[in-house]
Amino acid sequence: MPTIAIEDYLKCIYLEEQQGKKGLVPTGQIATALSVAPGTATAMVKTLSDSGLVHYEPYSGVQLSEAGRKLAVHVLRRHRLVELFLVQVIGMDWSEVHEDADRLEHAVSDRLIARIDEMLGHPTLDPHGDPIPTASGVVAESNHPNLVNCDLERPHQIARITDQAAEFLRLVERHGLRPGNRLSVLSRDEHADAVRLLSKDAGEVSLGFRAASKILVQPL
Repeated sequence: MPTIAIEDYLKCIYLEEQQGKKGLVPTGQIATALSVAPGTATAMVKTLSDSGLVHYEPYSGVQLSEAGRKLAVHVLRRHRLVELFLVQVIGMDWSEVHEDADRLEHAVSDRLIARIDEMLGHPTLDPHGDPIPTASGVVAESNHPNLVNCDLERPHQIARITDQAAEFLRLVERHGLRPGNRLSVLSRDEHADAVRLLSKDAGEVSLGFRAASKILVQPL
């Protein structure tokens, strides 16, 4: 059985691979994401490589093998279903479930996850709009624009929030920017670092480019 550390590393590598960048994921990037020393990350990557879960090239980076990807997606499915369960059934706020799901994803059984999935009606998205992998390991592909590159003055619906830090989620909620909510981008001023929005729930809102890039939308 994989250890908690192995599952954490595989999920981290998978998520880093999904950021849209080609090629290998640098071990330093993994260390930063997991808040560990670079040497610790390198040692674990070598262990994963010896186990056939990743392809590792020293001084270049790492990529999941088919077996590694399968396990990473399995962990991700548990994580996102647990998040949704904590929000919809337990009643926790969406900004506080990520860390609890990080712990519970290693503890819940496949039988319990299947029961949660059934109880929630076989959902396809977690509270932040992230796709929930199917039981067979299929992850829905999406190519949503964000608030920095979507069309101006066109109605959009928020599809996904990519930054799940509690402070950021509370910020977007204050501005009426949860998944499913509607808005349009009125203007962008790169020099002023300002994206001006018209939110259906909160009226006119201004965000910086970095924050706006973390909010994915789909046109209506």
